[in-house]
Amino acid sequence: MIKYFFAFIVFFVFEGTQNSFAQSSNQLENKTYRVALFAPLYLDSMFTGNQLKHENSIPRFAVAGLDFIQGAQIAFDTLNLNGRHVDAFIYDSKSIKEPVSLLVKNGKLNNVDLIIGSVKEPEYSALARFASQKKIPFVSATYPNDGYVRQNPFLIIANSTLKTHCEAVFNYLLQNHGRDHIYLFKKKNDNRIDNYFKEINLEDGKPLLKIKSIMLDSSISSTQLKYLVDTTKPIVVIGASLDAVFSQKLADACYPIQKTNPFIFIGMPNWDGFPGWYKKGAYVNFPIRYTSPHYLAKNNLYNDYLNKKYFGLYRTKPSDMAEKGFEITYYFSSILLNHPADFMNHINDTTYAVFHNYQFRPVIHNKNLPFDYYENKHLFIMHILNGEVFRE
Repeated sequence: MIKYFFAFIVFFVFEGTQNSFAQSSNQLENKTYRVALFAPLYLDSMFTGNQLKHENSIPRFAVAGLDFIQGAQIAFDTLNLNGRHVDAFIYDSKSIKEPVSLLVKNGKLNNVDLIIGSVKEPEYSALARFASQKKIPFVSATYPNDGYVRQNPFLIIANSTLKTHCEAVFNYLLQNHGRDHIYLFKKKNDNRIDNYFKEINLEDGKPLLKIKSIMLDSSISSTQLKYLVDTTKPIVVIGASLDAVFSQKLADACYPIQKTNPFIFIGMPNWDGFPGWYKKGAYVNFPIRYTSPHYLAKNNLYNDYLNKKYFGLYRTKPSDMAEKGFEITYYFSSILLNHPADFMNHINDTTYAVFHNYQFRPVIHNKNLPFDYYENKHLFIMHILNGEVFRE
């Protein structure tokens, strides 16, 4: 698998960066659409010239970007071209020789029709500025941040920001637990999430939910927690932290109480990556809820196809980054192929949805100015129960 994997990288990246790999047709195409994909491949760290530095290992920091590109490649192979032509240009966003700034300066991105990036700062902001200047759609595929980009109608954020996740939690509680006692627990000197909830709760001038914020200086026991919450009504606890240790200590305190009281425990979007939730025998019959923009139904045909295709190529199952590379690339490339002159008006077209629909909405930070970007507002309430992940 390692040898095949690296052979793919040598061909697909070194041959594909300056030229392209193309989905060809026996017919003459009327139009060639150019898609630029960026991911952190760290090829300067993996190669000396065209020779691999370490033949039997892949640096951990490079795996996510490589997975994303592999998923994207399968998406291009899957597109229904109908006689049209797509050139895909793959760029290493962490390239030392050709960073994004140099690609922009040298005009190498001027003729692309779509940019898809699994990137963070500073490449994210550089691509967003370029997309705005050239009026080219830029899909930020995996970065859950707006990078303070403003007034850019060509920026599309697929991986929802933390504030949007807080909005989803708030709406879920408003619809389902508005009469329960709601408590928000936060770490000392960590008010960001609490401030988001206060802002969301006061958007109409008065609070829609009664949320009591409690700051914890250190870990908390279930005995201490009983003195802080009212057990005469159903309880909702919001874990307002991205920190794994704090969140799991809070869960440890909640766990005994939930056995005798109606209890909802919900946290942040990165909680799905905390290994403590999945340990055998931990939190038995105690759902750990969180929000996510990414969901795959078990009976999804595209998911079955991707699993089969990916296993055939790499003898393993696709990671979540490979899934996102496939999903994002297929979805937005299909929109480009079918609506090239009216792309931005079709970014919510369910016709091309792979695993689930999106809900891209304009985000406005200053009501006196034009909107700032499009962001995916379609989030799922997920829960981890007895080590397994389910959709609410």
